[in-house]
Amino acid sequence: MATRNIPSNRINLKLILFDGKTHEFLFCPSDTAADIAEHVYTHWPDDWTKEHCPATNILRLIYQGRFLHGNVSLAALQLPTGKTTVMHLVARDNLPEPNNPGQLKKDKSGEPGCANCCAVL
Repeated sequence: MATRNIPSNRINLKLILFDGKTHEFLFCPSDTAADIAEHVYTHWPDDWTKEHCPATNILRLIYQGRFLHGNVSLAALQLPTGKTTVMHLVARDNLPEPNNPGQLKKDKSGEPGCANCCAVL
């Protein structure tokens, strides 16, 4: 399989459905999870026909085990441009509430995570 040429100012998202089917899309760092859901819904891949959901507003992205809220941008997630990032795509009406919204989870560097963009599962 040939390597995809990814522009240095774009992020290549490889989206995985619940059944393991994948498709890749290019996005700008300023694009939000809501923008991505709208784009994917509008440009639904032909080989995903059986999985097509009834509305764009129930498409949810999962990145590193967290549901992404609609207003979080790819830049806020610090995704590298010119590279491929893998996310899961699911159809879900509601997002789970964080267990303890007042407490920020720290990453390995000791820096607090984003409190407004993600719900910890």
